Amino acid sequence: MSLYTQQDKNIRKTWFLMTAFLVVVIGIGWGFAQIYGNSVILYVAVAFSLLMNFFSFWYSDKIVLKMSGAKPIEKNDNPELYRLVENLCITAGLPLPKIYVISDPAPNAFATGRNKEKAVVAVTTGLLEKLDRTELEGVIAHELSHIGNRDILISTIVVVLVGFVALLSDFFLRFTIWGGRGRNREGDGRAQLIMMVAGIVLAILAPIAATLIQLAISRKREFLADASGALLTRYPEGLASALEKISQYPASMKRANKATAHLYISSPFKGKKAKSFMAKLFTTHPPAEERIKALRGMEI
Repeated sequence: MSLYTQQDKNIRKTWFLMTAFLVVVIGIGWGFAQIYGNSVILYVAVAFSLLMNFFSFWYSDKIVLKMSGAKPIEKNDNPELYRLVENLCITAGLPLPKIYVISDPAPNAFATGRNKEKAVVAVTTGLLEKLDRTELEGVIAHELSHIGNRDILISTIVVVLVGFVALLSDFFLRFTIWGGRGRNREGDGRAQLIMMVAGIVLAILAPIAATLIQLAISRKREFLADASGALLTRYPEGLASALEKISQYPASMKRANKATAHLYISSPFKGKKAKSFMAKLFTTHPPAEERIKALRGMEI
């Protein structure tokens, strides 16, 4: 598969995910409209799904930056970092993204934005302190590769959709507990029962669904960005060494969030390594050891 084929695939995945979201929310609205015999519910569902798609497309990157506590910096704040990013962008043929810094001792980084013209690269203070120049160059090249591979939009939109799954689950559970009290009609009782069952099912499936949505963007994107970044710097060892340092850092990020975890170059959560097949299946990142091995096996 060529890089351009992967770029087209990422664009198709983005539109598929947004369309699927639209269909699911409208379907839920139609079901409630049938239960309560009120077509207004369906109209609300249509309006809400369209609004959420619009909102996730245009503002999801701002949400991600806010959730992570990232702050923008100017060239005179960190001239060395700016020059490094500028040089790599010239090599990659990409416009210069906005640069943000997250005040956190854990070394990590991510890229976000709607497209390459509106892209953002965010790095932690820990990354700037703990990596040498070639390692930092490898990480920045990895993040620029996400921008060049056109997978930053779908990765960012996923954050909003994962959050919606959690809100939907919470809505059903609250309705189950508080909704419909004092109703005696058979129709209302049936609707209450359906809502209760839906709430229980969603409460169980919401965490799984959120993870599956994240995995839908494919962990292969990390391997692709690793390879693309290594080709950009012509020095795979820089990124391999950076991944070793990042993966060995013992503490989680202060504002680690499950909704945004898949965006980072390495999981912002630290703890026991996944050993079982099922545990590995539901991780948002490939094992660092596999990525490092692949990088050190590259011939450039």
